[in-house]
Amino acid sequence: MTMSEWLCRGVRGATTVHSNSADEIISATIELLKAMVEANGIAEQHVASVIFTTTPDLNAAFPAQAARQMGWQQVALLGAQEIDHPNGLPYAIRVLIHWNTAKRLDELVHVYMHGAEKLRPDLLYPKNKLVVEENVNENMQENIEEDPEL
Repeated sequence: MTMSEWLCRGVRGATTVHSNSADEIISATIELLKAMVEANGIAEQHVASVIFTTTPDLNAAFPAQAARQMGWQQVALLGAQEIDHPNGLPYAIRVLIHWNTAKRLDELVHVYMHGAEKLRPDLLYPKNKLVVEENVNENMQENIEEDPEL
């Protein structure tokens, strides 16, 4: 498939944090974005836009700052707040990456981590879970090697 045959696809992801802390929101969002990028082979130049949402209990930071910290300076980013649903998952950050790719819908890997898996258990195919676990473990190992005190 040539680039002219690529389609814009939506890759979903979500994570949770323990508190309304700017550092925690940004670091969790970076971890999620990196896992989504690695699991799908996403290159920044092929990203059309990214939508970030948070639950109403998170307002200490804009999750989009995480993408900027990763170097995504030209990508269109948008943040919004989820509705305050009485049964909603607290302290949740959701991401939707609009990405130009030749991949089929069934080849996309949606990433749910740190308790957010319950949001879309139907998307947790074994291949998705395996890829995400491998990427998270790899990222953790890299962080430990960079900062042995972690």
